[in-house]
Amino acid sequence: MQLTTQETSAVAAIKPAGQFDLSPQTFEQALTFSQYLAESDLVPKDFKGKAGNCLIAMQWGAELGLKPLQALQNLAIINGRPSLWGDAVLALVRASPACEWVIEEDEGDTAVCRVKRRGEPEQKRTFSMADAKTAGLLGKQGPWTQYPKRMRQMRARAFALRDVFPDVLRGLPVAEEVMDSEPKDMGPAEVVGEAAAPQVNVDAMIAEARKTKTDADALAYWKNNNGLLAKQPKDHQRLKDAVALHRKQLAESRTVDMPQAETEVTEPAAPSPAPAPAAPIVTYAQVMEKLKAATNEDALTVAADWIGEVADPQQRAELGNFFESRLAEMRG
Repeated sequence: MQLTTQETSAVAAIKPAGQFDLSPQTFEQALTFSQYLAESDLVPKDFKGKAGNCLIAMQWGAELGLKPLQALQNLAIINGRPSLWGDAVLALVRASPACEWVIEEDEGDTAVCRVKRRGEPEQKRTFSMADAKTAGLLGKQGPWTQYPKRMRQMRARAFALRDVFPDVLRGLPVAEEVMDSEPKDMGPAEVVGEAAAPQVNVDAMIAEARKTKTDADALAYWKNNNGLLAKQPKDHQRLKDAVALHRKQLAESRTVDMPQAETEVTEPAAPSPAPAPAAPIVTYAQVMEKLKAATNEDALTVAADWIGEVADPQQRAELGNFFESRLAEMRG
């Protein structure tokens, strides 16, 4: 018989005073910390190179009472669905003042988990080999073949703790249970589908942009087509730079051609035409409204194209930061 009791006071007693803590206090700190974690080799593969996943995992952890690094180590992402490993589930319940005890036993071919919530009668959940057979788990390749006793224990524990302490677990399922219920090849199928996604040919788009004859046409091409590269950030920047260079070249060629056109006039020169009306001033408030109103990545990227039209550099920087935070939120 395995008996576990709440010992939070003992744990608190051994925590050093003034312990260094990297837990972020603001959204900006969380974004920065997520980037560092994603670039680290000490995070699980589900979070490696995925700052958005790290950010969401930290938020899940905060809602459960886990520190950021504890969250990344104890949250399992199975086909995009967050869940908790069985040991973390037990730790959270034991740390809760609502828990009086958790008793786990194994009666031959049946795992038993008895739990007591303060102020309520004891609850008991079991999981037998007969239950495993009914669920199609008996003889299943993997842990159910190698460690059937441990897997029975995890199932009984999951049923008991999820039923009696749903408020402590915030409705998150137990990873060992989710792994048994998910289709076997679901993960690899998602990876293959993602790798096979078609890419937009940015070189062809740049060639088309350079065919435009006027600045207005070049700008219109950019605004109508840049959204196609929303999921290809490096190519998106290449097209943006190419269009900007082409517009600059158009302006320079127009300046060079003007004196030549004047020398060819044989009659008295006509009065100079009135200067073209200045481009409308784009304000910080207008661009911020566009960024806030965007409902997907494509719309957000189109809205971000207006940031460069704002005159004040500090306001452009603030708008750029807001765009990055919204993009991370959408991809998370």
